[in-house]
Amino acid sequence: MTEAVKVAFEIGDKLASELGFYLVDAQYVKEGKDNFLRLYVDKDGGIGIDDCEKFSNAFGELYDKIDPISEEYFLEVSSPGVDRVLKTDREFKYFIGREVTTKLYAAVDGKKEFDGILKDFEDGKITIEVGEETVSFMQKDVVFVKLAFKI
Repeated sequence: MTEAVKVAFEIGDKLASELGFYLVDAQYVKEGKDNFLRLYVDKDGGIGIDDCEKFSNAFGELYDKIDPISEEYFLEVSSPGVDRVLKTDREFKYFIGREVTTKLYAAVDGKKEFDGILKDFEDGKITIEVGEETVSFMQKDVVFVKLAFKI
């Protein structure tokens, strides 16, 4: 984890808590010639654009005081998205109880895809409730786990 992301989590977790939000993820990436500090926030009932703006303004002011990034960058704050792919331990733990779609590299009992409720995540082990059955997979055996999006 880079220092920029570490500081983003330290500031972002505290600020998000004060605002009734949750900092789901933080990333510092270079795309082309531009650098981006991306923060993903959520709250019960979902996050809106006004919430993102409120968080962005407050976060930017606090982050700039510490100034852990020496080069120019763009700050982006958004929701995790309705069909977000879960990647980090933090995301898996945050989305426990939500419906997910899981795709495996190799079939288990003739199936590669499972839809169900994310029940647990511990030490790289993903547990999903599929109907009346509970199934578990190691994260390394999974192509993706993403939030289910149903209309």
